[in-house]
Amino acid sequence: MPTSRFSGAPSAGTAPALSLHQALAIGTPKAVSLWLDVVDDPIERADQLGDLTEAEAVRLTELLTVPEAVDLLDTLDLHTAVDALRIAPPARAGAVVAHLETDRAAELLRELDAAESERILGRVPADRAAVLRGLLRWPEDSVAAHMVPDVIAVDDSVTAGEAIQQVRDHSAKLRQDSHIGAYVFAVADDGRLRGVVSFRELVLADEGTLVDDLCTHEVVSVTALTDQEEAARLLVRHRLLALPVVDDADHLLGVLTADDAADIVGEETTEDAERQGGSQPLDVPYLRASPFLLWRKRIVWLLVLFVAEMYTGNVMKAFEDELDAVVALAFFIPLLIGTGGNTGTQITTTLIRAMATENVRMRDVGRVVVKELSAGSFVAIAMAGAGFVRAWMLGVEVQVMVTIALSLAAIILWSSLIASVIPLVLKKLRVDPAVVSGPMIATLVDGTGLLIYFWIAKLTLPELAGL
Repeated sequence: MPTSRFSGAPSAGTAPALSLHQALAIGTPKAVSLWLDVVDDPIERADQLGDLTEAEAVRLTELLTVPEAVDLLDTLDLHTAVDALRIAPPARAGAVVAHLETDRAAELLRELDAAESERILGRVPADRAAVLRGLLRWPEDSVAAHMVPDVIAVDDSVTAGEAIQQVRDHSAKLRQDSHIGAYVFAVADDGRLRGVVSFRELVLADEGTLVDDLCTHEVVSVTALTDQEEAARLLVRHRLLALPVVDDADHLLGVLTADDAADIVGEETTEDAERQGGSQPLDVPYLRASPFLLWRKRIVWLLVLFVAEMYTGNVMKAFEDELDAVVALAFFIPLLIGTGGNTGTQITTTLIRAMATENVRMRDVGRVVVKELSAGSFVAIAMAGAGFVRAWMLGVEVQVMVTIALSLAAIILWSSLIASVIPLVLKKLRVDPAVVSGPMIATLVDGTGLLIYFWIAKLTLPELAGL
């Protein structure tokens, strides 16, 4: 069976009334147009694209009109859209890129290598290509790499009537990047940002009113090299529809739109979730990830955790005599270290999410520690009781029951402390706190929890006196 150029895409589920294979078998532009009308679900479209051979994919690019190709690429996930763009003939790919919204076009081109990108940009009108090359030069994690440069800007010294005429002159940009029309930005003669007014307020204002009088002059903005996630969260926090991006001299460069900010936050949330699971981010949809890629993303963390876990064996070796003297202590080791790791994982999951939404910052570390130790105290009491009952059910001595109960309480409090402090400290050190994953916290607690366990045992069990 021929292999698909869109390798790794999932297979289609329920067959639609008209499949892409059927449309291509008919072989007319009208059939492909009908398929686009019938199959409007992005996932279903990607599924069917994944079943195409290379020859069929090329044929599809020939049958699609440019507006239809733009519509298709806009609905596909990033990696499927890039595959579709890569396989298209350069002239067709250039025509499509020229009509895509600026930020989407740059997003797709950034996934291609330099030669492929230039092959396409060489078929794009010169002024449009210059704008896209400008976006591609910014670092990928900067807000400028994801901004829309075609903003609606007017002179701050004109009247509302004159400004509306200037906006009409921007009508082509409004049609191409329609989501940038929420705000009109007022700029000085040298391009510096002076203020912002909503499009609605400008239209409803008296024609003779100066734009400067309509504007809000305290504009929330970011510089071009601001981290994309920081900019996206700033936009969300201030409930803006677009966030202006300026250079160091306050010249207006473009805007980050609300839909792009939502995409950025979603990607960052996915990466944090993957890191907390003890894996590096995949950077591709899961169903497109090969077994080798999954191995490569997971093995590094597993080896790190393996090395970190080695000291647990060293701790047990150091307390070998105590285990020989009271064999029953060994029964409860999995229970103790597992409970400590679970406690830490619960806290870091909650705390990292609160930090991501900026509900918690480094200045709140004292409040976080007090809150988590207070909650941890209640948890410790409940789990100590459960541990005492479990030890009683196993028929061990009363002293061992007490040791288990005290150890559980101490380990839970210790886990609560380190899990509530480490993410905030890492954030302060500009390290992604998501690296403090569930497995990492569990590994940290394992060895230290065993030390706590054996120290308490030596204090509570007469058999261990002097060891």
